[in-house]
Amino acid sequence: MLLRGRAWTFGENISTDLIVPGRYAHLRGDLPELAKHTLEDVRPEFAARVQPGDLLIAGRNLGCGSSREHAVLVLIYLGVSAVVAPSIARIFFRNCINSGLPAIEVETAGIEDGDEIEVNLQTCVLVDRSRGIHRRFSPFPPIIRAILREGGLVPYMKKYGKFLEEDL
Repeated sequence: MLLRGRAWTFGENISTDLIVPGRYAHLRGDLPELAKHTLEDVRPEFAARVQPGDLLIAGRNLGCGSSREHAVLVLIYLGVSAVVAPSIARIFFRNCINSGLPAIEVETAGIEDGDEIEVNLQTCVLVDRSRGIHRRFSPFPPIIRAILREGGLVPYMKKYGKFLEEDL
């Protein structure tokens, strides 16, 4: 799978509470409305300007804080193709994978806002075409590759009804 899009860069410790501010918890049943407030305390223009395929690039500890599944769902709704950071909080990482959003742990220093990014999930290489940066990242285990291939855990289980031996 090859992902291409613009970089939206953020600093360290971008929490689920920053992605989806708690004051909008009452909108959880209205994803289109909730998505309008994505990252508004950090980048007010994000929800209105992000384009399908764009990537969220952050510093260490992306997705820390409370376990908010909607923090992932709004990113998917807005068309973000992957989240990339040197380290990703485990619960956020699992929520991303289970929802079909690639969560890639790799160094992000040097990547700037608007850079053209290409991520090859097969060869495990991130390329910043704007700056000539090439970074390798660790491959996902087979089960994570399979879940992402099917678009998330629920579609995987609907299709197969169980975890397949070859994916474990």
